[in-house]
Amino acid sequence: MRPAAPPPGWRAAATKAVARSERIERLIPGILLDSPISRLGYWYGCTVGWVWGTLWSTGRIERRSGLWVFRGMPRWAFPRGGVCVGGCFLTGDGRHAATERILRHEAVHKRQWQRYGILMPVLYTLAGRDPLRNRFEIEAGLEDGNYVPRGLSGR
Repeated sequence: MRPAAPPPGWRAAATKAVARSERIERLIPGILLDSPISRLGYWYGCTVGWVWGTLWSTGRIERRSGLWVFRGMPRWAFPRGGVCVGGCFLTGDGRHAATERILRHEAVHKRQWQRYGILMPVLYTLAGRDPLRNRFEIEAGLEDGNYVPRGLSGR
């Protein structure tokens, strides 16, 4: 199933969202980004992902594209088509489940976790639920994340 066509003006809104988020990032002390402190937050995220995935996954657990993929999660256990927590991708068995495109998208989220550490869930929440205006989704690739049809994102 292809994603719906995005609303008019979505590219301009996405560009503004990324610029706004980059301005906010400049306020974060450098010691918290790509540092031993952020690595601790990343490893904490990995631990949370492993615990949650181990508790609820009914499918195969495997290592793919640098991620631990937990399949067969109940629909209520993760948002949208799946979620990256640290280096763990938690998903069900539906249309978003662990395709190469999705894993490429989620690998960017893993890298974001490594950069921001425990700040990642806070910054992601502040970026909003609309993927077309969420810097983290935009940077991970809207096409690969199945938010816009292929060929529209310009990436």
